[in-house]
Amino acid sequence: MPILVLLLVAGVAELAVLVALGQAIGLLPTIGLLVLAAVLGSWLLRREGRRTLGEVREAARMRRSADREISDGMLIAAGGLLIVLPGFLSDIAGLLLLLPPTRALVRKRMMRAAEKRAKQMQDQVWLHQQRFNRSGGRPGDFIDGEVIDEDGGPSPGPAAGTPIILPPQSVRAERLDEPPQR
Repeated sequence: MPILVLLLVAGVAELAVLVALGQAIGLLPTIGLLVLAAVLGSWLLRREGRRTLGEVREAARMRRSADREISDGMLIAAGGLLIVLPGFLSDIAGLLLLLPPTRALVRKRMMRAAEKRAKQMQDQVWLHQQRFNRSGGRPGDFIDGEVIDEDGGPSPGPAAGTPIILPPQSVRAERLDEPPQR
């Protein structure tokens, strides 16, 4: 729902800017500016996209991580999408994403936010592990449950008269990343 509201607000803002600019400078100059922004944006998109693709190839050839180049490519694609959308506000935002200095600022901020989110996720996993360990759970424990059918009722289970075979209590499921215990 918040995305729909954001899109609605952006559409209204774009329309308001177009109307205000059209009244200030006229219809034909406004259309000319829109076309000029689209041409400039497509030229920048092509140039920066090729440059970033070359940097990705160079990173692969040097066998180093290409996270900066990949994030630049993602921001360039977002800038291209904003250029394609009609309106001056989206064109300005798209052009800013296509320019290397402003793209570097956005990339740094995006990476900081991603690192912060990853740290939060690590903290949550650690907290859940600690709670699990304190509650007496051990890795490899199983939790009994019941399978619920799509219609919300319990699943039919095995046919009547079919014996249910359970593994003996001495058998423990082994994880693939751990050596077998003897």
